[in-house]
Amino acid sequence: MARKLLLGNVHVEGINTYEVYRKHGGYSSVEKALKKMTPDEVVEEVKKSGLRGRGGAGFPTGLKWSFLAKPEGVPRYLVCNADESEPGTFKDRYLMEKIPHLLIEGMITASYALGANTSFIYIRGEYSWILFILEKAIAEAYDKGWLGKNIKGSGYDLDLYVNIGAGAYICGEETALLESLEGKRGNPRIKPPFPAVKGLWQCPTVVNNVETIAAVVPIVNDGGDEYAKIGIDKSTGTKLISASGNIRHPGVYEIELGMTVENFLYSDQWCGGMKNGKKLKALVPGGSSVPILPHYLVTKTAKGDQRLMTYESLADGGFESGSMLGSGGFIVYDEDQCIVRNTWNFSRFYAHESCGQCSPCREGTSWMEKVLHRLENGQGKMSDIDLLADVAKKIEGNTICPLGDAAAWPVSAAIRHFRDEFEWHVKDPQGCMQRNYGLAHVPIENQLINA
Repeated sequence: MARKLLLGNVHVEGINTYEVYRKHGGYSSVEKALKKMTPDEVVEEVKKSGLRGRGGAGFPTGLKWSFLAKPEGVPRYLVCNADESEPGTFKDRYLMEKIPHLLIEGMITASYALGANTSFIYIRGEYSWILFILEKAIAEAYDKGWLGKNIKGSGYDLDLYVNIGAGAYICGEETALLESLEGKRGNPRIKPPFPAVKGLWQCPTVVNNVETIAAVVPIVNDGGDEYAKIGIDKSTGTKLISASGNIRHPGVYEIELGMTVENFLYSDQWCGGMKNGKKLKALVPGGSSVPILPHYLVTKTAKGDQRLMTYESLADGGFESGSMLGSGGFIVYDEDQCIVRNTWNFSRFYAHESCGQCSPCREGTSWMEKVLHRLENGQGKMSDIDLLADVAKKIEGNTICPLGDAAAWPVSAAIRHFRDEFEWHVKDPQGCMQRNYGLAHVPIENQLINA
């Protein structure tokens, strides 16, 4: 049975309230950190754990914390990135909705480690109902003495605030998030300087994802070495996965990193296999911004090795035959799904969400959406396929933030692995449109909403 470090108590009645959360061991990591550990010792445990950022990039968390500048007389900040906007990803929403005190406990422990006396949770505008859940839990934490002045007699002070965004995907990028938190338009900043040196209000700042901060709780409670025993190699601990698409059991799952993709996809304990007995066609393992994998590369790498649910294994083969674990948005396509239609759907999203600051992204995402729309609606030409690949190549690596890459990678991978399907849209446009707009077809975007 897989260990659940974050969602082990998710089905306990009333776990969203302080009293029940506390009864099940809540806030013990704060007690341990404040009474028995120095801030540097907490950072060291996070380093030992091997925890990597769970928002998508997978950068070592302890290392990121160690970069935080500590100039004399200048405040430091911890900002939680709860702007979960990646299509196909909904695990942070689930955690905040069901166990809000776990995030708050992680924020207190991490803030203590970083020497931050004011911290923020930045939540996406579309999660407005979760704002009230978090604010209620924060009020309970203040009332019980876990926030405010001289927490539990330790001499440590911390104030925690929730700020809600206006609904922009770009604010998931940490510097755009900081701009928005300061009351400005959410445009990404040019780096360097990095937030660890000049972040919120030009002060040293750490920005971490919801799941990353929540994972600090079991790491401090059990020790970094114990956490590192879970998983494999550099992919340690557990990971929340948002599973959706043409599977029997869509939902949020906490897995131990290192299990095979085949087990996660087909085991009844997890996704339960393909819905309605259909065949697997393709998989997007880490949210809409990562390259798609055709069915023959889902369970095995190009070298024939078992594909694992790890950062390294999913990336094996580079973008020629691999993908990324990303944010864990596990989207499954069956044999009836149209890759061109779904790639167009993603491109519409990125064209809409580009901040417009960089020419390659501003112009390129719009052109990719237009060309894909043309192909999908029976007006495409063979030259459009190479045009798409060329535009994607010109966007990748040429923008201030990773949104350009996020828009380009799905298009490049779809053409690389499913070129014949793109060509079919040119050769038999009526046949494609009849399939894609027939009454029996359910667009993937509707499946994501229903999941």
